[in-house]
Amino acid sequence: MRISILSSALVAAVVGFASTLALLIAAAQALGATPAQTASWVTAICLAKVAETLILSWRYRTPIITAWSTAGLALIGASTGFIMEEAVGAFLLAAVLLVITGLFKPVTQLVERIPASVSAGMLGGILLPFVLAAAQSARFEPAFVLPLAALFFVLRLFNPPFAVIAVLAAGVGYVLFTGGMTGFAGLEASTLVFIQPEFSWPALIGLGVPIYLVTMASQNMPGMAVLRTDGFNPPAGPIIAVTGFFSFLSAFFGASTTNLAAITAAICTGKDTHPDQDKRWLVAFPYAASYAVFALFGASLAAMFSSLPPALISLVAGLALLGPLANATSIALMKEDERIPAMATFGITASGIAFFGVGAAFWGLIAGMILLAMQRLRKA
Repeated sequence: MRISILSSALVAAVVGFASTLALLIAAAQALGATPAQTASWVTAICLAKVAETLILSWRYRTPIITAWSTAGLALIGASTGFIMEEAVGAFLLAAVLLVITGLFKPVTQLVERIPASVSAGMLGGILLPFVLAAAQSARFEPAFVLPLAALFFVLRLFNPPFAVIAVLAAGVGYVLFTGGMTGFAGLEASTLVFIQPEFSWPALIGLGVPIYLVTMASQNMPGMAVLRTDGFNPPAGPIIAVTGFFSFLSAFFGASTTNLAAITAAICTGKDTHPDQDKRWLVAFPYAASYAVFALFGASLAAMFSSLPPALISLVAGLALLGPLANATSIALMKEDERIPAMATFGITASGIAFFGVGAAFWGLIAGMILLAMQRLRKA
């Protein structure tokens, strides 16, 4: 197996796990979850991602990478008045709604008909803040960040796939050498804890439905955009239905919804992973293996990743996403008559605005589609 496949998978897994793990912990705390329930949440959600990624990637020979719903975790973390058992009931409802969506053709057909320019504009807007965050991290820890950035750009001249993993290894090595990793006592195996769901209308309406909506708008739709931007076009319906099915199973052990990845998927779907598009789906195996390890040692790894400097995670994510950002921008600008709608989508998505609990990716997409429809009506 090519080193580029292993590198892309490992970086995507580490960035996806470490960069948003704090959201999962905050969500568990907001629900009053016990340490055992929190560890079970991490383990179950990682196992769901392993199963989804392997099944979907093998079935469609496409690098279909799944992730937990970052927007959903943020929504849970901001909620008050719910207990863990009620949240499990809400997670089950969100999962059922995802399955229904995947099996209901009009909804999935709507996703599949989004123009490539607008999809790429949305993807670029999602990726831009991460690239900017990498540059901004040098402002706070220049002595740590700048040498690692220089290492990346030098190594990329000779071996692009190895450059990001070298930066990650060098950064972790420096942290260990300087004693900067605190709060990590060693690896201990995690266990699954069954949680009896409680179904209450406030939780179902206040958590379950919003989680479903933000997962579709902020995760699944951008996730499909990533695949389309890099030349893959698997059917959206079965993919969404499968993620809903495994979200349903894992919910009984405390896990919130899983879905198509967007940011981390972009690391795995481009030419840096493999020049042969037909072989990029092999990235699913090392990616799934990484999350199998995360599942086995979920609680301990949560403590370990929380100990890494935020600047290192920001830098690795931003550098890994430079290529996908360049590719998305080039596709967004490819058709001259679609550039304004695509760039409007890009700008609104990158702004981070949110209305009614729905993130900027959705509103950027809506704006781009409206502008594109206006242009086509004007020409008709």
